[in-house]
Amino acid sequence: MKFRNKHFDLNGDIVDFGIKNPVTLKVKQFYEEYPFPNYKIDDNKHTILEKGNKNSFFSELKNFIGFNKSVLEVGSGTSQLSNYLAIGTNNRIYAFDSSIKSLEIGNNFAKKNNIHNINFVRGDIFDEIFENEIFDFILCNGVLHHTENPSKAFSNIVGHLKKNGYILVGLYNKIGRIRTKVRKYIYKILGKKIVMILDPVLRKTDKKSHDKINAWIKDQYQHPVESTHTFDEILKWFDSNNVEFINSIPHCSIFETESENFFQKKSKATFVVRIFKQIFMIFSRFGSEGGVFILIGKKK
Repeated sequence: MKFRNKHFDLNGDIVDFGIKNPVTLKVKQFYEEYPFPNYKIDDNKHTILEKGNKNSFFSELKNFIGFNKSVLEVGSGTSQLSNYLAIGTNNRIYAFDSSIKSLEIGNNFAKKNNIHNINFVRGDIFDEIFENEIFDFILCNGVLHHTENPSKAFSNIVGHLKKNGYILVGLYNKIGRIRTKVRKYIYKILGKKIVMILDPVLRKTDKKSHDKINAWIKDQYQHPVESTHTFDEILKWFDSNNVEFINSIPHCSIFETESENFFQKKSKATFVVRIFKQIFMIFSRFGSEGGVFILIGKKK
């Protein structure tokens, strides 16, 4: 184990450092009711592998990681991505989250499907839990915007990354999330039925998957802690923490085509171009599905 803090409990197979921060506790309690993103009833190792391989980004991520690496997923939730990255590799995967119930779901899936190279850890992103510079990859998608201090949280997790290691951070975009913000107001007035029609993700979700539907609605429209961010804000985080910009999804530049090779260094463009690119997000699938943008960096 790669822990700086040696004081923890074992909650079954889950290493539990507990939660003390009141904001983190609020977020933890929120996800205890409807763990996110959750599995379908018939999901197994083969279906998770198939879904991951069909996703061009997840597939390239797994290939790029390769073998015999240490990977930390911060805010893993029910740990579909962590389990996917563990299947068929000898990588050491750490699924880290504040919700014990979410981790139990991920752990039960791993045990049921004989996935052994994954560790489940419950704790607070602001606590000193892991050793410094021990992970080759750190993944943190859709997490920091649910913390009380996203910039500080980013600095904390970067410390665990090895030199030349890669970090992936996904956040709600201040401009690109406008469509979801509008739907959120409509949801508060008219309720679930109208959002089931207006939300593109819910329209594509199997209507029998009640837990997944409720988890998405809770996460997108009822979350108690949420912030939005810009490309330039995260680029400043990168500079302050000695992280080199590699790429973004969507690309910062309007001259880059949205293609694969996500880990190939691309242009970060100019401030004005980045503003226009974030405006374009509103009218694309990025804006329709929550307004999340991803930046990929490499520690210098």
